Amino acid sequence: MMKIFGHQNPDTDTITSAIVMADLQNALGNPSTAYRLGELNKETAFALDYFKVDTPELLTTVDDQDTVILVDHNEFAQSVAGIEKATPYMVVDHHRVAGFSSSEPLFFRIEPVGCTATILYRMYLENNIEIKPEIAGLMASAIVSDSLLFKSPTCTAFDREVCLKLAQIANIEIETYGLDLLKAGTDLSDLSVDQMLTIDAKVFTMNGISARIAQINTVDIEGVMTRQPDIETEMNNAIAAESLDLFMFVITDIMNSNSQAIVLGDRIDLVEKAFDTTLEQHAAYLPGVVSRKKQIVPPLEKASVS
Repeated sequence: MMKIFGHQNPDTDTITSAIVMADLQNALGNPSTAYRLGELNKETAFALDYFKVDTPELLTTVDDQDTVILVDHNEFAQSVAGIEKATPYMVVDHHRVAGFSSSEPLFFRIEPVGCTATILYRMYLENNIEIKPEIAGLMASAIVSDSLLFKSPTCTAFDREVCLKLAQIANIEIETYGLDLLKAGTDLSDLSVDQMLTIDAKVFTMNGISARIAQINTVDIEGVMTRQPDIETEMNNAIAAESLDLFMFVITDIMNSNSQAIVLGDRIDLVEKAFDTTLEQHAAYLPGVVSRKKQIVPPLEKASVS
């Protein structure tokens, strides 16, 4: 039985891609089970509830007896404990390739699209496997989430085309459903500071620099910024506990496509250099920036080598 999972601090694409990949592999005669590496956020919970799909079981570690499929990530630092011991069967992702190695050949598929679900859609077609309505709904949800309803610069024309086809199969009106999905994820009223900082966070190694980039979506940046003192306390605790060089917390306004970032650590200079800005009270306004993958990580990597 293969174990399928996405990255730690899972978002909608990573949870649904594990479920969808398990469905595809089982249809192909490869017994598989989807897992999650963390708690669901409200957006993902909304999608699973809407399409009546069970939440995957929590996975905390793997070992040398496990055969695994990685979706929506390939960096070991973002994966499950023990990942270096497991046997990778396949990787399907749409991010940069970093920190991955394998002693055996495997299926490795990385495509420059906005969402893992878009690649999985192509895989269903290639294998002539019918997409069930609830699976189509989860895939459409992932594309809406990763593309901010087609507003993100990571969204390609093919992502949009696929999402509209999946919406037809799932029998949803994508603009209405998509906005409801995104709004579900912006309700931060009952989240602790720690939850806000971990609900969608990834650690990146950039030329020897350890950077944690966390992101949340909202319709009220100022409301989040009122909690800045408590946010900074938790960020500093994480920097000390994880030996981070940089912690960047990105608060993204999904309606106006802008972000505010709170930045701490010994290498805050990378953020100032990457975005040609000066931090004021540990914060910077980032107009037009919504994508961690395309608009945050690449300029930080460039700044780390120059």
